[in-house]
Amino acid sequence: MNATSTSELMNTLGSQAKAASALMAKAGAATKVKALRELARLLRENVAPLQVENAKDLERARAAGLAEPMVDRLKLSPKVLETCAEGCEQLAAMPDIIGEIMGMKQQPSGIRVGQMRVPIGVFGMIYESRPNVTIEAASLSIKSGNACILRGGSEAIDSNRALAALVQQALVAAGLPADAVQLVPTTDRAAVGQLITMPQYVDVIIPRGGKGLIERISAEAKVPVIKHLDGNCHTYVDDPCDIAMAVKVADNAKTQKYSPCNATESLLVARGVAAEFLPKIGAVYAAKGVEMRGCPEALAILAAVPGAHVTTASEQDWSEEYLAPVVSVKLVDGVDEAIAHINRYSSHHTDAILTTDHVHAQRFLREVDSASVMVNASTRFADGFEYGLGAEIGISTDKFHARGPVGVEGLTSLKYVVLGEGEIRT
Repeated sequence: MNATSTSELMNTLGSQAKAASALMAKAGAATKVKALRELARLLRENVAPLQVENAKDLERARAAGLAEPMVDRLKLSPKVLETCAEGCEQLAAMPDIIGEIMGMKQQPSGIRVGQMRVPIGVFGMIYESRPNVTIEAASLSIKSGNACILRGGSEAIDSNRALAALVQQALVAAGLPADAVQLVPTTDRAAVGQLITMPQYVDVIIPRGGKGLIERISAEAKVPVIKHLDGNCHTYVDDPCDIAMAVKVADNAKTQKYSPCNATESLLVARGVAAEFLPKIGAVYAAKGVEMRGCPEALAILAAVPGAHVTTASEQDWSEEYLAPVVSVKLVDGVDEAIAHINRYSSHHTDAILTTDHVHAQRFLREVDSASVMVNASTRFADGFEYGLGAEIGISTDKFHARGPVGVEGLTSLKYVVLGEGEIRT
């Protein structure tokens, strides 16, 4: 596709989304619920046709030499599609927050002032690999009364087109505009450049993918971006703590799944509990083949663990998101040094303290500058579904607008509403 036609295409998608967003903002709760339930029904009814389209993407990916874990992320198995359908139904069952008025207070002048929750308008979603994100983004867009423009990865183009067609079918069946959810139909990279520089149509961009993609979009966008670059999450084992619990949680936070952005990448251990805690967690990690990159003090203890794979940590290790069976381990004096280390090296995604000291826990919650801060829980819980948001469109490490897992509420804005009875300002 040449530059002119890509530009024309994106302007058309943008103007159509803007028009559709006005209709979505007016849509009643029952209408949006109808669309979501219809989408769930269509997903279940079209498993076989969707897998035919998905097979084209899988074949192309394997022919291009894509690594098997990446190919795996492309698969639309019956289980993946059922999860998508269930996600739509869960959103349908949640209360509708659009139009909600909160904090209404009487002022000395007689007016009453509060805030109303409203849709953002149009969001652009740019994502890689997983075609199920098409359904997650579309369903959240419907529930929040927004319109969206979706740009999936070129490796999933056939799957995404088939899924987007079902979304539009569900919208029309509920009496909503088909253009409320549009998929960019081209794999031309210039389309992304156009999408992120159309403030006249797009209110916010949400990138979901590798660090390179998100850095590029953050640098070039002329539209606000909700983003997180990486997930260098920490678990700090405090003195005092319940050692058995700390071993269980530190194990889960690192090894339950290595690839997500909420897996713990760095383990900080208070010197007072290191001699008791480190051999125990070291044995667990050794049994699971996790490489431990430690400071000299940590290595001195871990080296005695049978079968432990230990190496000396470099300065870079404290900032690293491994997404692999590797963990950095550092001994610290206590909660002060732990907080200082986290605020310096973490990516401000998710950080946890394991402690039996209430004062330490409260300080950690207040002073650690991250989107999610936890006490005595695995960092793997940092997820929209686990937080009760129904679904998430991504996780934000930004401080403005949305922070942490972004669900329906993160796709809305607040406007002030004023109720009077003829008051005038004097």
